[in-house]
Amino acid sequence: MKKGIISLVLLISGLAFSQILVGTTQQDNNRWTFGGGIGLGFGSQSSFYLQASPRVGYRLTNDLEAGVVGSVSWQTSNYYRSTMFGIGPFANYYIARSFYVGANLQHYFINYKDKYYDYKVNEEETALYLGGGYMQRIGNNSYMQIGVMYNVLWKENSSVFSSGLIPNIGFVMGL
Repeated sequence: MKKGIISLVLLISGLAFSQILVGTTQQDNNRWTFGGGIGLGFGSQSSFYLQASPRVGYRLTNDLEAGVVGSVSWQTSNYYRSTMFGIGPFANYYIARSFYVGANLQHYFINYKDKYYDYKVNEEETALYLGGGYMQRIGNNSYMQIGVMYNVLWKENSSVFSSGLIPNIGFVMGL
């Protein structure tokens, strides 16, 4: 199942990217968008974090976009190792190409191993992120998005996530 989801996300991303490169000379005729974000972190106890979240969207109107976003992350330290895959739909509404509000439904597949206690967990969790932020133009039809999302399905004692609040920075081409 996980390999199929990863393959689907890569296929959709590749098709969207090729549409952007091969698209028509008039930007208004190309309604496909492509983007995402990456993350990298280091910490104590030899901890390491790597995350990638590609997204493919389609502009339904000049201000409304919908599409699919994927997520994959790897975390490791002296005490644990985890891998998480997520996929789901998203929608963004753009306000004067300076601000956005959005919704993102993600279904996660989580594989966690505690190295100290030799404890393994395979779980699934669904998150519904609502939020918004600021957009900065960085190119012709490219933007950097800086915002905050909140997982309205988050529950303190039953979630694998430590908080429902998620700051995010990402990029989108094709707007």
